[in-house]
Amino acid sequence: MSSPRATRAPRTACHSISIVECSTLGKLPPAPLSRTFALDVDHPTLYTLHTSGIYERFQRDIAMALQQLSANKAFDGQLVKYKFKSAALGGLDANFNLFLPGNASEGNKVPLLTYLSGLTCTEDNAAQKGHFLGPAAKEGIAILFPDTSPRGAGIEGETDSWDFGVGAGFYLNATNPKWAKHYNMLTHITLELPQVIEAAGLPIDFKRQSIFGHSMGGHGALTFYLNSILSGEKRYRSVSAFAPIANPVNCPWGQKAFAGYLQGGVEEARAKYDATELIQKLGKEPVHILVDYGTGDNFYKQGQLLPENFLKAARDTGYDEVQVRVRAQEGYDHSYYFISTFGEDHVHFHANFLKA
Repeated sequence: MSSPRATRAPRTACHSISIVECSTLGKLPPAPLSRTFALDVDHPTLYTLHTSGIYERFQRDIAMALQQLSANKAFDGQLVKYKFKSAALGGLDANFNLFLPGNASEGNKVPLLTYLSGLTCTEDNAAQKGHFLGPAAKEGIAILFPDTSPRGAGIEGETDSWDFGVGAGFYLNATNPKWAKHYNMLTHITLELPQVIEAAGLPIDFKRQSIFGHSMGGHGALTFYLNSILSGEKRYRSVSAFAPIANPVNCPWGQKAFAGYLQGGVEEARAKYDATELIQKLGKEPVHILVDYGTGDNFYKQGQLLPENFLKAARDTGYDEVQVRVRAQEGYDHSYYFISTFGEDHVHFHANFLKA
C-alpha cells in the first residue's frame, strides 16, 4: 500500500503519541494500551503512517484479523503460530510463534521473553530447536518468536544473498527509501507485536519483559535492550545472547546491512545499532547481560562476532562480571547444538529478573 506524504512536524528528536490515541480496536474488548512510544520523525514511512491516520486503520484491521495458523501442546503449555497484516512492515503478512506456559490465564498474566533469531531463520527455528520451551514452562514464562525480516515485499535484490534482505532484516528501521516501507523490524517487534498481542487479550504481562537472541538476533537483543535503557523506557529487565554480532560496524555482515538499509550507512548505525558503541554511553546505569559464544564458531574466527570488543567496552565503562558476563564456551560452533546446550541456562538467567 502506498501512503500519501504527510506534512511533517517541526524537527525535534521524536514525536510521542499515546498508543490509545493511534489504535482503534474495533469490536475487540478494550485493553489497557496506555504506553507511549517515541517515533523518529526522520523516518518518512513510519512518520507518515502515524500522522496520516493510516496506522490507526491498520491497527483496527490487525486487531480484528489476528489468525491462528497452528497450535501444539508442549510441556503442558501451547505453542501457537499466528499471522496478521503488519503496518510496520508495509501491510505485508507477518507470522510469529508464541509459547504460553500452562499456568497462563486471564487471571494470571505471565512475563514475556522475546527471542530474536539469526540470519536465514524464520519464527520456527528456535521454537523447534532451541530447547527453551521446557525451561520456560517450569518458570511460568511465555516466549515470543518473531520472524527475522519482512517477506513478500518484492523489492529488487532482497533475495539475492543470504545475509541481506529476506531472512536478514537486522532488527532496525530502514531509512534508505528503497527499503524504508517494509524493513522496519525494530518497530515491528518492540511496538507492533506487543500491541497486537495485548489487543487480542492474550495473557501476557508486558510490564515484565526480557529479550535474547542468536547471531543477528543477538545483535538485535543487545541493541533493543541498551537503547531501551538509554531512552529511559527500560522496556526489558535483562538481555542475553548466543554468539551475537556484537560490534557490527566493524564486521562484514554489519557493514553490508547498514550500507544497504540506512541512508547514513555505518555512521548512522554507530549511534543506534551497535552494542559495543551503545554500552559505552550508559555510564553507571545498572544492567543484566549474559553472552555466550563458542570458540569453535567459524563466524567468530572470521571476525563477524567480535565479542571481545563488546566485553572490553563494557569493562572500560565500569561494568563487572556480575553485570556483564561474557563466556567463551570451548569448542562450540554457531549451530543450534550450541544454542540448545545453553538454552536452559539463559531462560533461568532471565527468570531471576522476570520473577523478581
